[in-house]
Amino acid sequence: MADTDHFPDIVSSGLERPISAWGRFFSHRRTVEELFAMAGVAIGGIRPWDIQVHNERFFRRVIADGSLGLGEAYMDGDWDCPALDQLFDRVISARLGDRLGLTLPLAILRTAARFQNRQTVARARTVAEVHYDLLDIHQATYDRRVTGSCAYWKDAGDLDTAQEAKLDLICRKIGLAAGHTVLDIGCGWGSFIGFATEKYGASCSGVTVSSEQVAYVEKRYGASVKPLLLDYRNYAGPPVDRLVSVGMFEHVGHKNYRTYFSSARRYLKEEGLFLLHTIWENERYPTIDPWQDKYIFPNGDLPSLGEITSAVEGLFVVEDVHNFGADYDKTLMAWNDNFQCRRADMAARHGERFCRMWEYYLLQNAGAFRSRHISVGQFVLSPRGLRGGYRSVR
Repeated sequence: MADTDHFPDIVSSGLERPISAWGRFFSHRRTVEELFAMAGVAIGGIRPWDIQVHNERFFRRVIADGSLGLGEAYMDGDWDCPALDQLFDRVISARLGDRLGLTLPLAILRTAARFQNRQTVARARTVAEVHYDLLDIHQATYDRRVTGSCAYWKDAGDLDTAQEAKLDLICRKIGLAAGHTVLDIGCGWGSFIGFATEKYGASCSGVTVSSEQVAYVEKRYGASVKPLLLDYRNYAGPPVDRLVSVGMFEHVGHKNYRTYFSSARRYLKEEGLFLLHTIWENERYPTIDPWQDKYIFPNGDLPSLGEITSAVEGLFVVEDVHNFGADYDKTLMAWNDNFQCRRADMAARHGERFCRMWEYYLLQNAGAFRSRHISVGQFVLSPRGLRGGYRSVR
């Protein structure tokens, strides 16, 4: 995500007692009502997290397609909920997907993830076309620097301040100084490389697979930074003093983790530091949520902590790990507030169905982080380890 960010699969995890096929066949409504009741959610209830159904096909769609059906039914106006974030906090905490079992969209996605590399160079552009090229949507949602990753709210009272605090935190963690060369793997709309150049006097370049992002960065920051339209595997510049990657690792894929860190190692000087900012899951899953895979982050794949630490073995020493996952809940709620202020304009440009998709994405993810099913944080990595040790910065 940008940090922004893949999020939990609400139709697969691994709990006991799946609902019987017999019950599904005879009463989709009763099955869905019983399913959501396990999370303390009522169909037709009066609480903010309760679901209001407008079309009876909602029940069939949930049973047949799980999270994909649930999301598409919301996009189509089949149901509403006054507080989607509270709904998903309960749904994900109760792990309702385990009760529902393996749906066809999830089975297809898992099979593809097992037998294919879904994050090849040829496929990398897809997520830009679906998500990252939408400049007006991102400007309507994010802060003034268009930072599409989790903010740092420790001492901040508003989104702009919290995002600048995050950018400054990264600079301080890597000991950034004037004249340092920096490469940002997945530079997005240029928030970090712009900040590091303006505030620290660094010489920054970045790679992204979005041509829209390259054009925006060039227009906003001019020749002071160097955005490159490149897959991270194809960078061929000289080694840099500092390496940063913020909200991009979620698109790398488990089949490519070792390639990613091997590439990062080549791009960094022996005495350099690498800060990786990423979302991670508490458990290993082979795929992301089918709805998010289709509409938000095609080919996304969240790592677990174990997958990250295994992939860096022999390449980097882990100097520091900082988990501030609860801050993403607050960031996403602030993003939704911004978007709602511009919603009418965005609906005129992109349509009501798109706007329902976007708010669903933001609030589903807020609930996911609130439930602590997933986290976000930062790793500081060094090629050979710092002899005097690393002093943590918070």
